[in-house]
Amino acid sequence: MKTQILFEKDLAFAADLLKKGEVVAFPTETVYGLGASIFRPDAIEKIFQAKKRPRDNPLIAHISGLHQIETIAVEIPDFFYRLAETFFPGPLTLVVKKHPNVPKQVSGSLDTIAIRFPNHPIAQKLISLVGVPLVAPSANLSGRPSPTEANHVLQDLEGRIAAIIDGGICKIGLESTVIDLVSSPSPILLRPGKINRKEVEEVLGVEISTFSHSSPISSPGVKYKHYAPNAQVKVWTDQKSFLKDLKQKPNPKRMVLSRERIEGCGQWFSLSSHNFYSLLRLADQNKMEEIIIFCDDAIQENEALMNRISKI
Repeated sequence: MKTQILFEKDLAFAADLLKKGEVVAFPTETVYGLGASIFRPDAIEKIFQAKKRPRDNPLIAHISGLHQIETIAVEIPDFFYRLAETFFPGPLTLVVKKHPNVPKQVSGSLDTIAIRFPNHPIAQKLISLVGVPLVAPSANLSGRPSPTEANHVLQDLEGRIAAIIDGGICKIGLESTVIDLVSSPSPILLRPGKINRKEVEEVLGVEISTFSHSSPISSPGVKYKHYAPNAQVKVWTDQKSFLKDLKQKPNPKRMVLSRERIEGCGQWFSLSSHNFYSLLRLADQNKMEEIIIFCDDAIQENEALMNRISKI
């Protein structure tokens, strides 16, 4: 199969591919997603095959409007609508009870479903043209850094999927915040993202619990290792130890990532949430042997970025 590169002008063609049971990668404000029609189990199976994704790792349903909610979810709590009113469309995913008509592959055979309304014109138009929600994990091989531009998708999935819609570089660069609204008396933060814990708590008026690995896996991004580049990765939070390691163990094939420039460190790149994944991919392209990440206080306070760094 040859993977076609499409653009916004080709959305009607891309929608036809999805209606026929093909999978198509498309941009969102967070990362590129690998989409399939939610009511096509055959197409959903192609996602798992293309990504080499474990089948107990749930998918996120992407909608183009709140009118689609009741086709994929039941017993929708008031918390859902309060958060949707504030943050939809945007980088927030909410886990609720799954409608019986939704194929079991979507939720890893659980009775829940993760839903988000992406804040990207191409994603919204594509879903509207298909006429039903699209399930869409990140458009990469499982375990690889998530894609933030079309070329990243092509690197991993060329020949494995029908098409990629090139919408440029993703604005945010990290996956959405995920909140479980059904598994506990209080909501649970399953995955931090651009929308932080405090913002959600202010809308709901309650404290959010933290995900425990003993809990059922109701969302992607909480069970398996992610984002692994080929290079060995070291993470430092103590600057003195970090600088000592750089000085005592020089390596010309080393990439150093930190928020502020470190003099004499070799190949240095400024680290942020927006460019984290692209830097990991750049390290692979340049055949780096080692990636050193220094997390200063500001980075350590970035819950979403630290979460991704911890999963390398």
